[in-house]
Amino acid sequence: MADLTQQEWISELGADNKAVVLDVRTPEEVAEGIIPNAIHIDIFKGQGFIDEVQQLDKTKTYFVYCKAGVRSGQACAVMNQLGFNKTYNLLGGFSVWKGEVSSI
Repeated sequence: MADLTQQEWISELGADNKAVVLDVRTPEEVAEGIIPNAIHIDIFKGQGFIDEVQQLDKTKTYFVYCKAGVRSGQACAVMNQLGFNKTYNLLGGFSVWKGEVSSI
C-alpha cells in the first residue's frame, strides 16, 4: 500500500489503463458524489466488505478512497492481507478531491 496525494494518485491512475477506483465510503457519503467509474464497497459492511473485495481481480491495481483517507488506508491494508499487490490510498480522501465528480 502507498499513500498518495491527489496529484500523485491521478498521475498513477492515468498511467494504468487496467486500474480500478474503489470507493469504501458509506451509501450516505456516496450520495454526495463519487469519483467517475469508481466501484463502491462500504468498508463498514465488515465481513461483507471482505467477501465482496475477495471477488475482485487481485492482479489489478486499486486506487482506494473514503471521505478523509483513514478508512481507505484500512481497506488497503485489508486488501494487501488478502493478497492484493497494488493498492493506493488517496490522502485526505474525497473531502480534498478537486477532480471530476459524478452523482449516483
